[in-house]
Amino acid sequence: MDLDRELAALNGWSGNTEAIHKEYRFSDFKAAMAFMQAAVDDIESLGHHPEWRNVYNTVSITLRTHDAGDIVTEKDIALAKVLDRIAG
Repeated sequence: MDLDRELAALNGWSGNTEAIHKEYRFSDFKAAMAFMQAAVDDIESLGHHPEWRNVYNTVSITLRTHDAGDIVTEKDIALAKVLDRIAG
């Protein structure tokens, strides 16, 4: 996987081979929670769970594949794309 190319194709994600990160900002707390809840089914379907944190209207997400030795894999790129789609 060419991580630099994959990251360039993602909007607003940054990182390196150890993890990728993005912060989503929403209009308010309720919208941030709605985003997190809307992502649950897709996250479960992928079988790949984010490290995420919510403070009021912001959801901070870090992705890395623990099973692969805490590195970024195709699973992380796929989940980043799903989260971007859900965030709209």
